[in-house]
Amino acid sequence: MKNKNIVKPSETEIARYVQMWYSEENKNYIEQESALKKLFLITYPNNIDLDDVLIKVCSLNDFYSTHIFSPFAVAKHIISLDIDRKIKQGDLGIVNKIAMVKMNGVQKNFYSFATKYCSHHYPNLYPIYDSYVGKILLHFKKEDSFCEFGKIDLKEYTKFKNILLSFRTFYNLEIFTLKDIDRYLWLAGKEHFRKTY
Repeated sequence: MKNKNIVKPSETEIARYVQMWYSEENKNYIEQESALKKLFLITYPNNIDLDDVLIKVCSLNDFYSTHIFSPFAVAKHIISLDIDRKIKQGDLGIVNKIAMVKMNGVQKNFYSFATKYCSHHYPNLYPIYDSYVGKILLHFKKEDSFCEFGKIDLKEYTKFKNILLSFRTFYNLEIFTLKDIDRYLWLAGKEHFRKTY
């Protein structure tokens, strides 16, 4: 990974990115998040009915381009895990269980999707992982050694959340929620590590 001139995290820097999240430039993300919030928290808050779960899986898959080619299989898998009590209690282990879906005899790992699914039920308990978040965290690990972890640790959800908590503490960002940190990491990661085609 190249060394990039990325401003170190600070209260000012995080606040700038949080404000950027709500800018006109990100209006489509804001509207999508608003629709998903209504879907997950008001319309279909539970995960026991196949129709309810299927519409949530399809919506997340579409908005976030999570590349789930069989939403029905994922929805059935989620129902089989009986997740409602677990996610309400903040059970971090449920994320990796949701992620591992068997399709046509092959085990698939939809980890990023699973973090998003849980986060949309409880945004401040379950931060979202995606490749941009991973890249920016690895960058700051290299720059400041804020926490000891490897790339593989980011894909084990309990470790991932502990890495984020260490990040928040190391840079004295406790005034921000995990959702704020989440948005900062995604926007900064997207800005500095965007793929070029």
